[in-house]
Amino acid sequence: MHQRKLGSDLTVSAIGLGCMGMSHGYGGQDEAESLKTLHRAIEIGVTFWDTAEVYGPFKNEELVGKALKGRRDKVTVATKFGFRIDRQADGTAATNGTDSRPEHVRQVAEECLSRLGIETIDLFYQHRVDPDVPIEETVGAMADLVKAGKVRALGLSEAGPDTIRRAHATHPIAALQNEYSLFTRDPEDEILPLCAKLGISLVPYSPLGRGQLTGSLTSPDQLGENDFRRNLPRFQAEAMAANAALVETLKSLAEARGVTAAQLALAWLLSRRDFIVPIPGARKIKHLEENAAAADIRLTEAEQAEIGEKLAHVAGARYRPDQLAMTGR
Repeated sequence: MHQRKLGSDLTVSAIGLGCMGMSHGYGGQDEAESLKTLHRAIEIGVTFWDTAEVYGPFKNEELVGKALKGRRDKVTVATKFGFRIDRQADGTAATNGTDSRPEHVRQVAEECLSRLGIETIDLFYQHRVDPDVPIEETVGAMADLVKAGKVRALGLSEAGPDTIRRAHATHPIAALQNEYSLFTRDPEDEILPLCAKLGISLVPYSPLGRGQLTGSLTSPDQLGENDFRRNLPRFQAEAMAANAALVETLKSLAEARGVTAAQLALAWLLSRRDFIVPIPGARKIKHLEENAAAADIRLTEAEQAEIGEKLAHVAGARYRPDQLAMTGR
């Protein structure tokens, strides 16, 4: 597996692994199957893993912690804080707004370390910007964790340009995690140039359009009752039908090169900048291996342009208005 840099200090696999779907958001799956997939990821060099306290909540970090036993030194672990998670009397937990107060940052870091069963978090992200807490205070608390040896590098997720600048001035930010794919080009105008200027890497989540760019997800009827994509504008029947032609175009372009649609979509992202490290989710080993192979694909500038132009006009917003309001702050 090819390697790329996150900021100045972390070297990771060029394609990472988004672990969320194994236990959150998309219906989850059998734990034993997930552990097999995670262990296979190490074998093939996909050793940059992404999780968060809110995935479950907590269950995904616990899963990753089990997979790390006896293998900690082989994996770069990223996790996230930033939400208020209330524990219920019945043992469940519910998300209730953002919380990036310094005391909360410190508390969550300790809890994440415990669930993951590790001594240091390699990359600690603020999951969403908290409008009630100055970013300087939050990043200051994160920087204290670095000084204490509990965190190696800092990240932000879905932050806007001004927030990124202020955060980076407080302590170097190694990575910014934003949604970015052939179906979501939001970072291209401002975020990518800013990352290049400041030396911040971009970690695209949902780089396969939450499954649509694989070519295998064509109707909302394929989604389970608890799959949160059912509530996203882009996964309504009308939008999915409108985007079907784009997916077919991608499949044709991929077949001409002897690769899959997912592989071509990931190769396109990797070609955009050398500081981009996508983290596609994969619950099954066959999908994990397919995604990993995309790191070997090289695209010419003409091919990049052709692919980008032919898939430029996607139908449906990536989030509902209330969800979008939490991004770009």
